[in-house]
Amino acid sequence: DLKILRQLQTDGRISNVHLADAVGLSPSPCLARIKRLQKAGIIVGYEAQFDLEKLGNFITAYVQVILKNHRRAEAQRFEKAIIRIREVVEFHMVNGKYDYLMKIVAPGYDCPARVMEDIWQADLGIQSYSVFIVSGMPIRNRPLPIGF
Repeated sequence: DLKILRQLQTDGRISNVHLADAVGLSPSPCLARIKRLQKAGIIVGYEAQFDLEKLGNFITAYVQVILKNHRRAEAQRFEKAIIRIREVVEFHMVNGKYDYLMKIVAPGYDCPARVMEDIWQADLGIQSYSVFIVSGMPIRNRPLPIGF
């Protein structure tokens, strides 16, 4: 199973025949394992990856957020609002100095700041936030270190 997962991380479009060959199985048992991994919720989907530079002037920014208070109701209100913002492509509750980490991808250099200004104006209980514009990506979409 781990061999299958590692192979699918590097080529999610690989045919079952080629995948089976790569992991040392015959096609039928390989497909059965894939279906079992999907049914168990381990494989949750397949997606295309894009080169944003070729699609336009997209900017990626990470935002660290600190809430004013840590009552669950306030956090849920904040989360519910953020989930609806389509430019927020990742949203994590984190431990440490900050409460949340968001990844914003949007067209135009000023768009992440505009998104955060709209969030700030919505009065969602934010104490402070910090925006970090990504200027380069030395590692992009590295496979997960599973099976070691």
